Amino acid sequence: MRAVACRRYGPPEVLSIEDVERPVPKADEVLVAVHSTSVTSGDARMRSFKGAGIYWLPMALMFGVLRPRNPIIGMEFSGRIAEIGKDVSTFRVGDPVFGMKIGGANAEYVVVRETAAIARKSDSLSFADAAVTPFGALSALDFLRDIAKLKAGERILIHGASGAVGVFAVQLAKHMGATVTGVCSGANVELVKSLGADEVVDYTTTDFTQAHGVYDVILDTVGGTSFSRSTRVLAPNGRHVFVVQDWPQLLQALWTSMRPGKRVICGMSGGDSQADLVEIAGLIERGVIKPVVDRIVALDAI
Repeated sequence: MRAVACRRYGPPEVLSIEDVERPVPKADEVLVAVHSTSVTSGDARMRSFKGAGIYWLPMALMFGVLRPRNPIIGMEFSGRIAEIGKDVSTFRVGDPVFGMKIGGANAEYVVVRETAAIARKSDSLSFADAAVTPFGALSALDFLRDIAKLKAGERILIHGASGAVGVFAVQLAKHMGATVTGVCSGANVELVKSLGADEVVDYTTTDFTQAHGVYDVILDTVGGTSFSRSTRVLAPNGRHVFVVQDWPQLLQALWTSMRPGKRVICGMSGGDSQADLVEIAGLIERGVIKPVVDRIVALDAI
């Protein structure tokens, strides 16, 4: 099969299209014939092995210190079940599916555990739209529901509202009953408005920390804010939540957790919940949220 190989960490040029052996599913796995896959910010960080911050060592031990342990890159996929292991009962050959797996998705075939983040794709959802959903949607759901603990009626500001996580965070926050302000570049203002944001701030012309709004939650999906600058627009018991974090944010999270008032909260998205992906699929089917595709290219142009 053809696959995108990353044999060493570095810039995009380290990637190559190679012919590799097709994986064989184990007893509890399914083999997916990939129709569409994606490139996320997470893929770029894995490929370059930059931006890991405090997680560099555990990530290096998990994925490879000098070079990737699994050379096939990619997280998101959509396609059809081509083969199932002998113990698989949830899926059948031919089922349209989509899902997420850390590594292996940028290929013509990928093996996935039956109980992993994989779900059936509805006929109304295109393969391309399905392939850009799991990474951003699962991360947004984890951070809003479990880490920020967003409540109906609260005001939330989402920094990086047009990114892979941000586009779903805007929609999910609205679905959860929050008033949403998105922060993005001027080129993406109309996109973020179309996703349901009540207000959109163009960061190239406006500093949201100088505005008059006060937010119960600030969700920074791209590492573009700081607690010290944002505290003036954070409610007295507000939460400043960082999707991308390093030592300063972790120390601030520890310090602010020891006293009442405004807090910094850090966390990580598991991104491996099948139940959550099924929930996301249902929200898409009902038209509550929609995926956003930037552009479509052939595998050779990845």
